[in-house]
Amino acid sequence: MMVLMESVRKKVKYLRDALEGSLIIDMYNDEIIGSGKLNYLCGADFVKTQQTFPTGLPVETNARCCSVDGDADRLVYYYIDENQKFHLMDGDRIATLVASYLQEVVQQTGIELNLGLVQTAYANGASTEYITKELRVPVACVSTGVKHLHHKALTFDIGIYFEANGHGTVVFSKDAKEKLKSTAKNDSCTDEQKKAIEKLLNLIDVINETVGDAISDMLLVETILHSRVGTFDPNVITTTDAERICATPEGLQEEINALVVKYNKGRAFVRPSGTEDIVRVYAEAATRKDADKLAAEVALKVFQLAGGVGNPPEVPQ
Repeated sequence: MMVLMESVRKKVKYLRDALEGSLIIDMYNDEIIGSGKLNYLCGADFVKTQQTFPTGLPVETNARCCSVDGDADRLVYYYIDENQKFHLMDGDRIATLVASYLQEVVQQTGIELNLGLVQTAYANGASTEYITKELRVPVACVSTGVKHLHHKALTFDIGIYFEANGHGTVVFSKDAKEKLKSTAKNDSCTDEQKKAIEKLLNLIDVINETVGDAISDMLLVETILHSRVGTFDPNVITTTDAERICATPEGLQEEINALVVKYNKGRAFVRPSGTEDIVRVYAEAATRKDADKLAAEVALKVFQLAGGVGNPPEVPQ
């Protein structure tokens, strides 16, 4: 991953060191390390308006890159494909990604939470159609301006909003947080529900509910992306036994079984997404460290046996 930082470079250096071993961050346009000029032909607005890579960033095929603006309150992602075509993932795309992921985790908790996405009239029409028809997430439209977006987002248990320029966040109601914590303590709560609740509570800690923190937004996006594995065709994976057993491709379930037995209370399964060209990986173990490592190992097997694209998942040591 490559991150373009401007006036916030010192803070991101601290973050990079703290995340060593979990997330690799390469910084550019930092005169101190001699990789481009600070604040020159770069940043979120430059990338969005010019539809091109910032000055000072090496152009690598399918390398995931992101840029923030000078005060780090806006975030956009982008990459260039094998045909040298530039692809921008602006705020609308980030909002769609976040809504898809949060909807899935909320469903896994078994808790009734009102999830909604807020947009303005300037949002991409295709994103609105996908969110309402495919994800079936309610979309509210408000007047332009963060104050209007934020105010409407507060009417949901989980409110998501991002302007096209990458300025946005996710907000959680007090009632939603209390429901999550109380349900996790309930003896009738299953292990799957507890895992999903823990995941959602951790996400709440990652997210800055005060709008304008592109760094926490970046961590949110990376968390979501690292929980998924891309394939040429996710439908090569088929499942049985209520999606707990992988029937195809041949040999994948045997590989998963061999990985699971290495871990105390290990459990894992995979399934193709019903809405996106991705494969979802679920893993459990007695400790968080083991669960994360098991998930990464299973993801790597999916990548190897099901036609994964891009860079293979990294397995923590």
